[in-house]
Amino acid sequence: MKIRSIRTQSLKAPLKTPFVTALRRVDALEDLIVIIECDDGSIGYGEGAPTPQITGETMGSMAAAVAFITPHLIGREIDDFDTLLHLVHHTMVKNTTAKSALEIALYDLKAQARQMPIYRMLGGTERRFKTDITVSIGNTDKMIEDSLKAVALGYETLKIKIGENPQKDAGRIKAIAAALPSSISLRLDANQGWSAQESVTLLHKLEKEGIVAEFIEQPVPADDIEGLRYIKERVMTPVLADESVFSLKDAKLLLEMKAVDYMNIKLAKTGGISNALALADLCAQYDVQCMLGCMLEGPLSVAAGVHVASARPKTITMLDLDAVSLLASHPLKSDILFHESEIVLSDTPGIGVSL
Repeated sequence: MKIRSIRTQSLKAPLKTPFVTALRRVDALEDLIVIIECDDGSIGYGEGAPTPQITGETMGSMAAAVAFITPHLIGREIDDFDTLLHLVHHTMVKNTTAKSALEIALYDLKAQARQMPIYRMLGGTERRFKTDITVSIGNTDKMIEDSLKAVALGYETLKIKIGENPQKDAGRIKAIAAALPSSISLRLDANQGWSAQESVTLLHKLEKEGIVAEFIEQPVPADDIEGLRYIKERVMTPVLADESVFSLKDAKLLLEMKAVDYMNIKLAKTGGISNALALADLCAQYDVQCMLGCMLEGPLSVAAGVHVASARPKTITMLDLDAVSLLASHPLKSDILFHESEIVLSDTPGIGVSL
């Protein structure tokens, strides 16, 4: 199986409702699809979501990065897999989402050649998973309404977007917690919106009222590692790092400093499946559990994340892979079941999603 061609196209899909965080607002999904075709007719698919506020990448920059790397991959055998991954990551620096899309397509082809789904090729056995769902930031009544709708759809864990204003955020969280059954778990995501001191003050207020979330995600700016540790040492609520973790070097620093309780692994940040697995293995050495998260992505990228979660079940114990559920529709063919909180991998060879 030699790589014959690599091309890209856009994936556009409407959202059920605007996706709003402390960093951005998105009204419709537009992702980049990578299509790798081999000389035997096999086709591998990958996907990446432009998130300039986090990864610095746009649709145009991702397409340009794929085009720059492409000549180094054309004509090479899929069996020479380690070389292919090396070329993806070392032909140029950064551009992690574009690299992830290329990697996903390569893993798709490799698994197809072995006639097995990616998760089995990676040593995974689990097929059924539960994800949380994100409640976008907005006025409190709307957030309560969205939370209750999610519970009615069967979600047991909600990730509440906050980070706009600490005092306002505290009121939102209290009101949402009061409106929900006690069995519902809350995850809080401030998207770098607070200072370390603001975080501690707010979390103390919530904890005194008996509201201890499953975690607080990235409350401070990505480069404020000391701030993460400051919060972790002073609150009951576990601290999860997201934007602070792209590379193994980032993760190693956080782990050595004991700055966080959990880490959020996203393929768009790590550069794809291979580094996501390595990051999970590193966290396992420190007995730190991880969440497998996503950007605002379509079924291809989300599926890749689920395959990774299946391969590292002892370390990846939480999923934030709700992006497909946020879409009103999409044009892809999926053998994987995406039904609200439930995701079930298929035994279709490869990734299980195609055009």
